Amino acid sequence: MVTIIGGGIAGTVLAGALARDGVSVTVYERRAAVEEGAFLILDGRAHDTLGELGVSVADLRAVSHAVDGLAVHEAGGRDRIIPGDGRRMYFRPDLMRVLADFARATTADIRYDCPVTDFDAGTVRIRGESLPIDGPLIAADGIDSMVRARLEPDRPAIYAHQVVVYGVTEGPLTPPSEKSLLHFQIHRVGDAQPTDAFGHLWNDHTAAWFARITRPPIPFPDIGFHPVREWADAVRAVAPDIPDLVDAMLDDTGTVHVSNARNVPLNGALPPRDDVILCGDADHAITPAAGVGARDAIQDAFALHQAIRTGASLPAAMTARRNHITTERADAARFRPGPRTTR
Repeated sequence: MVTIIGGGIAGTVLAGALARDGVSVTVYERRAAVEEGAFLILDGRAHDTLGELGVSVADLRAVSHAVDGLAVHEAGGRDRIIPGDGRRMYFRPDLMRVLADFARATTADIRYDCPVTDFDAGTVRIRGESLPIDGPLIAADGIDSMVRARLEPDRPAIYAHQVVVYGVTEGPLTPPSEKSLLHFQIHRVGDAQPTDAFGHLWNDHTAAWFARITRPPIPFPDIGFHPVREWADAVRAVAPDIPDLVDAMLDDTGTVHVSNARNVPLNGALPPRDDVILCGDADHAITPAAGVGARDAIQDAFALHQAIRTGASLPAAMTARRNHITTERADAARFRPGPRTTR
């Protein structure tokens, strides 16, 4: 039997894939539902992995929007187009509905509104009651993972110097940019990383947009939804070269979701254990600026699925994943364009 804490992207797809192979799985999710959140991009590798785990590619395509490429426009620098590489944009509630339907079609036991507050060898604690578990415990409980806090209290999430604002227009817009390209308007703050950015993607129904703002973190109680007017000036400041476009999107957006971008560093992480395994953001969350957090979580789920299905070592599987992630991030940093002087 496998016990999973967390019914987000990684926990749900892992539960469904294991149950399809006859493995007994129980998922404990603290929220009453997980159909909330902003939007995210999955690349071709993430889609291939979801398909290998058994998720319907047709169902995924039906709730997502094509991203034909990434158009990067930098103040004082050249524009460039990056190939789409199979990327598609999802509103997170739509993606979670597909993944939850996939898991519900199996024997996976997914229990919502069940916050796990502690664990030890052989039990998890929910609302003061200790429930027995038999087999590995997979912690897919997100960036503020309770399990990681118990196992590795010296490895907390670290603020990545930016606040991220997500918005979705209430109706169709026709911005002066090519449809199905994810446009990034980058505005560097001095000569240092990270950069502020305004990004948008539009289709015939709506426009999704975000702003990354370099500033001190917002207090924890302020994370969540706000009237757009509270953040409008800060959003305008990150894209001074396209004021008309930004204003058009702000004017047609009612509320925005605001959060602190954070990382969970892998340096200094303890070796994975046999009985308790950290997965996805619980182990190695990365700022949304990298655009690969959800893909990394899905590929973690695939590695754990393969190890459990074949009886291979779970610590070895996650050690290999950590090594792969560390190498990819180092490569990405090596080829990232250096700071430029803004106009």
